[in-house]
Amino acid sequence: MMPLSMLEPGVIKNIVKVGGRDKTRSFLESLGFVEGAEVTVVSELAGNLIINVKDTRVAIDKLMAGRIFV
Repeated sequence: MMPLSMLEPGVIKNIVKVGGRDKTRSFLESLGFVEGAEVTVVSELAGNLIINVKDTRVAIDKLMAGRIFV
C-alpha cells in the first residue's frame, strides 16, 4: 500500500483506503475516489496530478493525493 502521490504515470491501481478528516474523505468520495475504484495517474504538472478515476480526469494536488492509498 502506498499513497497515490507516489504512483508512476500510466500504472493502473485500485484504491485501498481514503484517509483524512470526514470532510476531506467526503470531498474525495464525491470526486469518485472510493475504495475499490480503479485509478491511473495521467500526468504530473507543477506539483499537481491529473488522475483518471471512473472514466473522468480530475486534477488534485500532491497533498490531497497523499491521503489516497493504492
